[in-house]
Amino acid sequence: MMDMKTTLWRQERLFLCLVREKRCAGLIAFLVFVIAALGQTAAGAEWPRVAFSHDGTPISYEVFGAGEPTLVFVHGWSCDARYWREQVPVFSKKHRVVLLDLAGHGHSGMDRTTYTMAAFGEDVRAVTETTGSRRVILIGHSMGGSIIAEAARLMPARVIGLVGVDTLENIEYPLKREEFEKMIGPMEKNYHEGCRQFVGEMISPTTDPGLREWILSDMSAAPPAVALSAMTELMTQYITGDAAAIFDKIRVPVIAVNGNMWPVNYEGNRRHMMSFDAIVLKGADHFLMMNRPRDFNRALEKAILMLTGT
Repeated sequence: MMDMKTTLWRQERLFLCLVREKRCAGLIAFLVFVIAALGQTAAGAEWPRVAFSHDGTPISYEVFGAGEPTLVFVHGWSCDARYWREQVPVFSKKHRVVLLDLAGHGHSGMDRTTYTMAAFGEDVRAVTETTGSRRVILIGHSMGGSIIAEAARLMPARVIGLVGVDTLENIEYPLKREEFEKMIGPMEKNYHEGCRQFVGEMISPTTDPGLREWILSDMSAAPPAVALSAMTELMTQYITGDAAAIFDKIRVPVIAVNGNMWPVNYEGNRRHMMSFDAIVLKGADHFLMMNRPRDFNRALEKAILMLTGT
């Protein structure tokens, strides 16, 4: 939206300069038309909105389209709502689509000292309730898989299903603290370089180089304090077993749309979930919704149909 307003401002400045210099009347007339059209477009477009989480943190979100069930997309660790840009045009044709920036990410507030999955779940609840959505499917990428489980626990009357995106492949994974410390150590030493190395291993070599570099540059530019806190809170759940225990508290079906970088533990997941299934895209990596958007969108559409029974 700011790009449009900037364009409008520049066109107005050019128009005024031309008037002062008494240049071509035809060009001036054309610019008047362009400015008017841009003004009408800007007036008719929706601005991003803000909801307030349980602790008062402002959470930025946007709404597109209409239709139930509402699809609430939750980004992953050190990402933001932009990572769903390939899904909005497709799914907003039939559904209300809600994108949000979790606290500490994107355009949302970042005053917390600790970034827990439970607090992120409150962010999702705040946005969902503010939009008035009553029948909701929560869609979470990576860390977002744990977050949508927390949000579902908070909204049992609204959430009809969960879709994990390259996540929830094994909620019983027995992570050892030594393994976690080895994982996070390089990022604690140098977040920028450590993050690039960590994330780079999850991107396919066949990914477009421009997209690959954008992901690496964007995620490594996240606030280190937020990123390290969120990573610690997420991985601690796998050390303590809480990553699985949260699913014992919610009674909604879960479907994962995953790449095949890591095996899916169907039996282990089903021990805790009301029901679980997975759609696995061969050759897809951690960012399949971005670098395999057509395949991913078809798989997500299938998952939604499975959850709604239509």
